[in-house]
Amino acid sequence: MISGPEIGANLCEAERLVIEAAHGDAGLVVLPEYFPMIGASDADRLKAREKEGSGPIQDFLSSIAMRHGVWIVGGSLPLHGNDPGKSRNACLVFDNEGNQVARYDKIHLFGFEKGEERYEERLFIEAGEDISVIDTPAGRTGLAICYDLRFPELFRKMGEVDLIVLPAAFTETTGLAHWEVLLRARAVENQCYIAASAQGGLHPTGRRTFGNSMIVDPWGKVLARMDKGAGVVFAEINPARIAEVRKSLPALKHKKLEIS
Repeated sequence: MISGPEIGANLCEAERLVIEAAHGDAGLVVLPEYFPMIGASDADRLKAREKEGSGPIQDFLSSIAMRHGVWIVGGSLPLHGNDPGKSRNACLVFDNEGNQVARYDKIHLFGFEKGEERYEERLFIEAGEDISVIDTPAGRTGLAICYDLRFPELFRKMGEVDLIVLPAAFTETTGLAHWEVLLRARAVENQCYIAASAQGGLHPTGRRTFGNSMIVDPWGKVLARMDKGAGVVFAEINPARIAEVRKSLPALKHKKLEIS
């Protein structure tokens, strides 16, 4: 997606893409980070916060999951946390009957400064604390968001998973340098699939995101990719491929150090 500051327009675009995915026989659909709103002011983001279990964005996710018969990883959206001046950047998962079955709050908050380009998420986002791993139609699935990708210890703590989903809005600068290599590294070292759904393009407010939504297999092979723009990429999650990789190179059984 290339989301803008208007929630209604972004939800319409998200549903269009979910319908396209459903028509392609997708069982699990992953939306990008902040799919309902990107580029809005801090005040607008705070105003858009929802309480878990109640709000128009959550109602939308539940409704389209049920209506189109797919599981949906709802990218991320702003939810209330403990700090009244901040929001949680939360990823919610809905099953094909419209039930919320998981929540993950982004743990690692992005900070970057280079020339006039500056981001400091800690100023308006409250960090999460808990890892989230659930069973989905794609198997055992770990949830992460964007900047989490740079912290391999998070993924090790998930245990043996079949799939990692990573909604993101990587900047053009950092994405060009690191996005693909980090995704492929996380897939290789955890011997699992990764589905990374990314914002990609020039947003109405002038922000540029890197895009390159992709699905990577347990050997680090990129199975599907979309550079920029709105659209859908598909790939099959094959349990036999996971088993094959782990049998031929049983690295997960060779670990010696536990990460604290």
